[in-house]
Amino acid sequence: MSIGAHRTAANVLRLRRLGIDTYQESILFMSAECPVCRSEGWEALARVRVAHLDHAIVATLNVTTSDLLAPDEASLSEAAWRALGASEGDEVVLSHPGPVASLGHVRAKVYGSRLEPPAFAAIIRDIVAGRYSSIHLSAFVTACAGGRLDQDETIALTRAMIDVGERLRWSVAPVVDKHSVGGLPGNRTTMIIVPIVAAHGLTMPKTSSRAITSPAGTADAMETLAPVTLDIPAMRRVVEREGGCIVWGGAVRLSPADDIIIRIERPLDIDSEGQLVASVLSKKVAAGSTHVVIDLPVGPTAKVRNPDAAKALGDLLVVTGAALGLRVAVMEGDGTQPVGGGIGPALEALDVLAVLRREPAARPELRERALVLAGRVIEFSREVPPGAGYDTARALLDSGAAWKKFQAICEAQGGMCEPPAAAHRHDVVAERAGHIEVIDNRLLARVAKLSGAPRAKAAGLALHVRLGTRVERGEPLYTLHAESPGELAYARMYADQNRDIVSVSGGTQ
Repeated sequence: MSIGAHRTAANVLRLRRLGIDTYQESILFMSAECPVCRSEGWEALARVRVAHLDHAIVATLNVTTSDLLAPDEASLSEAAWRALGASEGDEVVLSHPGPVASLGHVRAKVYGSRLEPPAFAAIIRDIVAGRYSSIHLSAFVTACAGGRLDQDETIALTRAMIDVGERLRWSVAPVVDKHSVGGLPGNRTTMIIVPIVAAHGLTMPKTSSRAITSPAGTADAMETLAPVTLDIPAMRRVVEREGGCIVWGGAVRLSPADDIIIRIERPLDIDSEGQLVASVLSKKVAAGSTHVVIDLPVGPTAKVRNPDAAKALGDLLVVTGAALGLRVAVMEGDGTQPVGGGIGPALEALDVLAVLRREPAARPELRERALVLAGRVIEFSREVPPGAGYDTARALLDSGAAWKKFQAICEAQGGMCEPPAAAHRHDVVAERAGHIEVIDNRLLARVAKLSGAPRAKAAGLALHVRLGTRVERGEPLYTLHAESPGELAYARMYADQNRDIVSVSGGTQ
C-alpha cells in the first residue's frame, strides 16, 4: 500500500517552517483548532505518522493554542524536516501510526526478562526508524541499566546497533582506533594520537562525537582547526590520501541508534555498562576497525570511579569486542584531574597544537598520555614489538612528523585555521595559600559549559593548577573564557557559589 493511499482532504495539511530546534527529536506542531487534530482525537504527546511523497516519519505532537499556526497548517522540528525531506509549503498526510510490536520486548525487559538477539534487533530497527518516542526510549534505557544486561545480551545489542547503520570496509589491515570512556575534561589525546599513528603508516579512520553535556567533544575541538562534517566518500578520500582522519561521526551514519540512545541517556544521567560497551564498540566495528585501544580514566569524579568498576568494564569490552571480531586493548589511566589545561573547544585545540608543535608551554600530562596511548596503538602493527610503541610514538612527535601529518589531514579535510579567542575573561583566584587538594572534574566541566562551551567555540576555561600545586592567596586557579558578557557573568556566579571546584588545603586565609 502506498504512503498516499489514505489521502483525503480531511487529513492533509500544508507545512510552515518555524525553525524550532529539538536536537534529534521529531516533533509535529499543530493548532488546537486544526480539524485533523480534533477529529482524530489527538492530544499533546500523541504519536502521529507524517507522510510526504515517498517518505514517512512518526513524530510526537505538540499543540499550539495561539495563532502561530493556522488551522490548515502544520510545522515540524528541524530534525523532522531533515528526516522527512520536505520543504515549506509542501502538503503532508497525517494518520495514526501502526502498533510498535518491539515495545513488547521492552516491557519484558522492564519486568526482568532476558532478551534474545532477535528482540534486540527488532528494538533497534524501530528506534532508528523513529517509531519510539522519548518515553519509549527512556523505558528501554532504564530497563537495561543497573547491570540488567548480561554478557550475551551486550553482544546482541552491539551487533543489532551495527546492523542498522552503514559499515565501512578498508583494503588494508590492521585498521586501528582509540576511544576514551570519558568523564575527564581536557582529555583531547585523539587529535595527537591520530597524526602520530598515521605518520607511522597505520590506517586510523577516526570518527568522533560532539559534546552533549560536556564542554567539548573531539569533533568540537577539531572543528576549530578544520572541517569535520564529511560524508563517507569524503572521509574515504582523506583516509586513502593521509592514512587517517578526525571527523564527526554524526555525519556518516555509523551506528545511528547510538546517537538516538545517547540523547536519552545523558538527561537521565544513566550510562549502564552494557549500553556503554554497545555504544563504543558498535561505532568501531561500523567504521571498519579491527583493533582498538580503550582509554579508561579512573577517579572519584570521573565516569569510572574505582579499580573494581574499571576491571569489570574492561573485561566486558574485551569479551564483546572478541565476539565481533574486534581486538580490544584496555588501558587504565589517572582520572583524578583534567589532562590538559584547556576545557572547551578552542582551548583544548590550543593544548593539542602546543603538543604537536613541540612548544615549551605544552602540557606535559597531555603529551605523556597521548604518547602512551599512541604507543599502544602502534604496537598493533606487526613490525613493532610489545613495549616498543612508546619510543616509536615519541620519535614521530619529537621529529615533527606528527605535526606535519596533522597539517596534511586538516588540509585534506578542507583546510586548516587557527582556533578563535574569547573576548571576555575572568580569573577565579585562591582564597587562601596552600596546596591543591581536590579538582572536581564534574563541577569544572559544568562551569566551563556555563561559559558557553561547546556552542561558543572560544568559551570554556583554562586551568592553571594541578593536584599538589602550591598556590598563594589571590593566585589564579583557573580563568573563565566567554564570548559574551552575559555568559561570563553566569559562569562567574556559579563559580562563586561553588568555591570547592578547586580545593586548597592547609596554609592561611
